Amino acid sequence: MSITLTKAPFRADHVGSLLRPDRIHLARKQYKDGDLSAGGLREIETEEIKRIVDKQIEVGLEVVTDGEFRRTWWHFDFLENLTGIEGYVTEKGLTFDGVETERYNVRNIGKISFNPDHPFLNDFIELNKIVDGRAVAKQTIPSPNQLFAAGVHNEEIYPDIEDYANDIIKAYQDALKAFYEAGVRYLQLDDVYIARLSAPDFQFKDGKYTREQLIDLALRVINGSLEGKPDDLIITTHLCRGNYQSAWAFEGSYARIAPTLLAKEKVDGFFLEYDDNRSGDFKPLEHIPAGGAKVVLGVVTSKNGEIEDKEAIKARIKEASHIVPLEQLCLSPQCGFASTHHGNKLTEEQQWEKLKFIVEVAKEVWA
Repeated sequence: MSITLTKAPFRADHVGSLLRPDRIHLARKQYKDGDLSAGGLREIETEEIKRIVDKQIEVGLEVVTDGEFRRTWWHFDFLENLTGIEGYVTEKGLTFDGVETERYNVRNIGKISFNPDHPFLNDFIELNKIVDGRAVAKQTIPSPNQLFAAGVHNEEIYPDIEDYANDIIKAYQDALKAFYEAGVRYLQLDDVYIARLSAPDFQFKDGKYTREQLIDLALRVINGSLEGKPDDLIITTHLCRGNYQSAWAFEGSYARIAPTLLAKEKVDGFFLEYDDNRSGDFKPLEHIPAGGAKVVLGVVTSKNGEIEDKEAIKARIKEASHIVPLEQLCLSPQCGFASTHHGNKLTEEQQWEKLKFIVEVAKEVWA
């Protein structure tokens, strides 16, 4: 069997973000300081995207992204370009393991809808031209459930959370249609919010809702957003526990959300983090329907540059295959290499070696 599946996700896949090169960091500083035009910055970004597309193909990947090189954050850049949402500098950052993040968030300032001039649409069209059929271009965007994260919902605009949810669902339905028309056939929803619903220390919204109510709402928002999507638009969800300069935000297995979200979310695949002891065991995978969504095992870490032991990774895949059939499994890093512009603590060379390693393992496991 080839490592290519009839449909994405691929046997050897990756979450999406890649380390920003120094050239982009410098260009962004020059742009911020007024020493480089917006056009000049975009030209440099495009040149670097061309380079890393070639590199992804060179290491053997059959799926490529733009590395999220035109973004600052994995989620804010998309969300703040929706109608009714704005980005702003907060008084303090988010708390991760041993680090406070850069101060930024988004907030609800009006009725929410999809912006037909959203910049990500043209970004993908340009990426697809660069790829030119040599691989499958994947588009990554934050899950609609990220708009339920702390500090976003404005109860003066949306006193009823169901009205808020319905407008988010419609915005994402329109977004999926627009991305499809732009040429997207493989789209990934990145979802920290859903993963956090399984964390033992999850803080519920002012005590108004139980964990179970919020899990049910999250499922309805995702599945509602997917209603009416074209059959040949493959959509996956990445359930992330936070990734900021190699630090994580929370821990806990997927056990609390598995009976609802893993069992009933109508996506084609789940990218799941399983790179350390924080992640728990594979038992929650029992809720994945047989013959249903693919499970992309994130058993290779993106948080450091050390290459894992190949036999140990194969053993983890074999362990998971006792729960989910091998033909329903795939392999990837547990997260991106640079969920924010800061990047994780490894070198670009180590990043490419990690991705090359994943391709090699996938070829051997699914030979």
